[in-house]
Amino acid sequence: MPLGSSRLISADSHFNEPGDLFTKRVPAKFKDRAPHMKSFEEGDGWIFEGLGEPRNFGWNACAGLQPEEMKAWMRFEDMRKGGWDPAERVKEQDRDGVTAEVMYPTPSIQAAIALVEDEEFHLALVRAYNDWVSEYVAYDPSRFCGLVFLPNRGGAKVAVEEMNRVLGRPGMRAVMAQAYPNGSAIMTPEEDYLWAAIHERDVSFNIHVALGIYKPSPHKAKLPGYGRFFDAPNRCIEFIFNGVFDKFPNLKVAFAEVDFGWVPYVKEQIDNNYQRLEKVNNYGLSRLPSEYIDEHFYFGYMTDSFGLNNLNSMNTDRVLWSTDYPHISADYPYSWRVIQSSMAGVPGETKARILHGNAEKLYGFKAGDHAEAATPVAAVA
Repeated sequence: MPLGSSRLISADSHFNEPGDLFTKRVPAKFKDRAPHMKSFEEGDGWIFEGLGEPRNFGWNACAGLQPEEMKAWMRFEDMRKGGWDPAERVKEQDRDGVTAEVMYPTPSIQAAIALVEDEEFHLALVRAYNDWVSEYVAYDPSRFCGLVFLPNRGGAKVAVEEMNRVLGRPGMRAVMAQAYPNGSAIMTPEEDYLWAAIHERDVSFNIHVALGIYKPSPHKAKLPGYGRFFDAPNRCIEFIFNGVFDKFPNLKVAFAEVDFGWVPYVKEQIDNNYQRLEKVNNYGLSRLPSEYIDEHFYFGYMTDSFGLNNLNSMNTDRVLWSTDYPHISADYPYSWRVIQSSMAGVPGETKARILHGNAEKLYGFKAGDHAEAATPVAAVA
């Protein structure tokens, strides 16, 4: 590593997926319907069935560029190769002093797959994506953690089948979803089948920003990303008051890109209302809501000076540093400079947990366990 014995694990980083990911992997009957990349005058963009306007990706691949060069549209060949080539990604990690990364999809791809209602087509896309991810992270599981993308069509048994198909491949050490297996963002008793399976495998259920079925938007917003945590408090309440953690006491839920400065306030407010209403509503919880939050939820952040200044109100074993590379929020290649500034007053042991220790435990990274390099994943725009 370029920074001696220091370790830095990003709990939220991203791919820049190649344009032929789906067309190369879905069954022949779906090839013409599969998401693919197309060139336009402004740049390249993803084409998704049912979404007329192309989805550009410039802000998802601009880390390290000068501010005036960070534009919504770009060409696939102009982006850094690490988004789709793991051998190049390791070089990019080394330049930034990053030891390892937990890898998430590009948000528009994640949302577009979840939007597909045709169950067979949906599952074909999910399988194609998971196969590509597992090929990528297998290059070096000590540097990458892949997430099994769970299908949200066909019910909980279909989701568990896909989890069992992929989880356990080299580097595939957790699961994620855009919506629940019932096809919505509203939890039902059916999901207990999924929670039981995840609980048995002892991995985390990951949420990237928020759950929901929606059409991914092209990059047009004037100020994206300022409200990433809006959905997370509702998810905490949903899991807690549905009794999920009383039934599955070792279940772990990891939020990516939601920050954590809001968590102490939410804990206080939920507990306050719970204590006022419990005797009337008989919620049946075995502990205070804040205690469930402290134990079962992990919070990934990129920039949260307020949170870092109020760590005494957090369970610091549940805070995860993230780079969000190669998205516009990343500080690449100067992540360590920002860390040294923002964490100047954080005790050394706490700092080490947030920067790498918590992620090591949650995602099974092993220090010094570097796998032999495999053949890089090919890509075609």
